[in-house]
Amino acid sequence: MKVFILTIVVLFGSIVTSAQSIYAHDRVYTANQISNTVSVIDPSTNMLLGEIKLGKPYPNVLNPLYKGQALVHGLRYCAARRLLAVVSIGSNSVTFISTENNQVLKTLYIGRSPHEPTFTPDNKQVWVSVRGEAYISVIDVNLMTEIKRVPVADGPGMVAFTPDGKLAYVCSSFTPELDIVNTSTLKIIKRIPVTSPFSPNIFTSSDGKWIALTHKDVGKVTVVNTSKMAIEKVITTGAITNHVTFSIVDNILLMMVTIGGENKVRTFDVANNFLQRDTINVGALPHGIWPSADGKLMYIGIEYGDQVQAINLQNMSVTATIQIGQSPQALVYADNAVTDLLKSVAGLSPLNDTASTQVVVLNNPAKNDNAHGRLSVRSIGLADLVEQVFSGLLPNNSYTLALSKSAAAPFLKDYQINTFQADGEGKYAGQSTGLIKELNTPTTRQLYRHVVLIDNASGRAVLLDNIPVAN
Repeated sequence: MKVFILTIVVLFGSIVTSAQSIYAHDRVYTANQISNTVSVIDPSTNMLLGEIKLGKPYPNVLNPLYKGQALVHGLRYCAARRLLAVVSIGSNSVTFISTENNQVLKTLYIGRSPHEPTFTPDNKQVWVSVRGEAYISVIDVNLMTEIKRVPVADGPGMVAFTPDGKLAYVCSSFTPELDIVNTSTLKIIKRIPVTSPFSPNIFTSSDGKWIALTHKDVGKVTVVNTSKMAIEKVITTGAITNHVTFSIVDNILLMMVTIGGENKVRTFDVANNFLQRDTINVGALPHGIWPSADGKLMYIGIEYGDQVQAINLQNMSVTATIQIGQSPQALVYADNAVTDLLKSVAGLSPLNDTASTQVVVLNNPAKNDNAHGRLSVRSIGLADLVEQVFSGLLPNNSYTLALSKSAAAPFLKDYQINTFQADGEGKYAGQSTGLIKELNTPTTRQLYRHVVLIDNASGRAVLLDNIPVAN
């Protein structure tokens, strides 16, 4: 939804009138893990303005990395300073960027595999979860220098502050525990056991009464009552529950969650015991999520589609799909990010990874179990990157993902893409490279009929789908 106001500008004695959206000075940013860029979107037009390049695209990170950032992933915005903090997992860095002109101000290197940054409510510090270790890196925003380290449970995923800034809630990606830290003493004052060890995302409601954290591995969200410093509710949300946020929509506080395994966004009525209200169908593997401050717009990063989708919160529908950099992870809506609209496009690069991503869904041919798979196939230089997510497989069983020339069962593994072992819950998420799109041509489609997942013990195809039509 766009609201317009009439502006009058006097230039050289003449009067120019123009319709300017109240969102024109806002921006939407995504951290793109494969292209190693930050995409910049104008929400008043839902158009991509360009890319901030932080490093070379994904295949180059397999070589020694002397310059640039790798695996751009985490992202947060400080409105008081018009400042972005961007975390790159592969290069162990935090990059500070001015939203006024897209200039990199400084890149700071910290501990192993940092994940997400969070600014303190007073905007003086940014706390970065160092997921490859067991501490939070505290960075002075003025100095852009690490000043402290706060020990927490192994593998911190992210930090959420209470609005007064007195407490920090730290979820973990490796430990089934939520730590509550006193920000004055930097000591853990309470450890709360949670339902799973993999919690990558956490968020505070605007009224400060609730903190929600996602459990990506088991498809749940835990809601914490901050006045009690205790768990209020655990909600089953769906496979690959990615990010969570809150927004006031028509005077109702809602919690919104991206469900990557179901390509949905679910909304929950906070006052009504977190009862589910709406389900919005979106693109393949929704990840980052952030509403506008007025509660009318929301933006979703579509990880497998290399897209951002705009949602009208008045009718809970997708209103725009915007092509961006490859594999968006975190996303933020930045209110009043720019003052000078001309300077705000300085330093941006055009989107150059324009080869469309193919999404392949694999289902059980017999349709008699819950096994399911999804692939994202995108070009990375001379090869293709095949990102894979599977669930409902036999626990600890070995499988081979392949292209098959067979038109019907039994399906052969004629071109092997990947061999892997499902985990103890029958899940797998991973990547491999190959020439999948090159094989998907009018000529080769006559040879390779299907994408199949073969059970290596039985030789039987447990998942199957047609190869998508080439673009």
